[in-house]
Amino acid sequence: MPLLEMQAVTKEYRLGETIVPALRGVDLDLDEGEFAAIWGPSGSGKTSLLNLLGLIDVPTSGHVLLAGQDIACLSDDALAKMRNQFIGFVFQNFNLIPVLTALENVELPLQIRGAGSRTARVRALERLRQVGLASLAGARPDQMSGGQRQRVAIARALVTDPAIILADEPTANLDSETSRQIVDLMRELNELSRVTFVFATHDPRLLDRVSRHICLEDGKIAARSMEHVFV
Repeated sequence: MPLLEMQAVTKEYRLGETIVPALRGVDLDLDEGEFAAIWGPSGSGKTSLLNLLGLIDVPTSGHVLLAGQDIACLSDDALAKMRNQFIGFVFQNFNLIPVLTALENVELPLQIRGAGSRTARVRALERLRQVGLASLAGARPDQMSGGQRQRVAIARALVTDPAIILADEPTANLDSETSRQIVDLMRELNELSRVTFVFATHDPRLLDRVSRHICLEDGKIAARSMEHVFV
């Protein structure tokens, strides 16, 4: 059974009297341990697709299933619980809390879950070590580079041991070399922990780092590639 499954999914938004179609009949399966890129030009539906995969939004029609559960059958509270249990998020603007240190930012999801302070600290420190930032545990976001902030964001996404991590343009605010380092780090963590990584990008330079391409054009999957192309 796929970890995440989409069946004939559409998504429409209303702008005044106008209906804007974002996704048009998407079928997609994602399995445990995949490392996939959703790519396409601006307006192709990448963010809408990620929002549905992340249970942030629900489809206009069709079905989205996470671990076999159709999200249309769930209440808002149940959706929030599934997000917390299964999914980690990485954003292009990092979304770190400025007044908190790197360690405190990574601890936060565990504290929200009700983990004890010692447990949260130990697990957060371990994730910071995994992304190479243990030495910056006490630094605030404004004391770090963009690449370092994104590493903290990845550690925060991993700290709850999710089944899948979704990243929306995670390298958009980074230079080319730092972008490749971040994608390579995500790939390393994917291979180490078998957590599924799916990231949206419009940058074709990053596509040789992934093992599956999901190409979106005008809200439809135009091409799919399962071959291993990571070099």
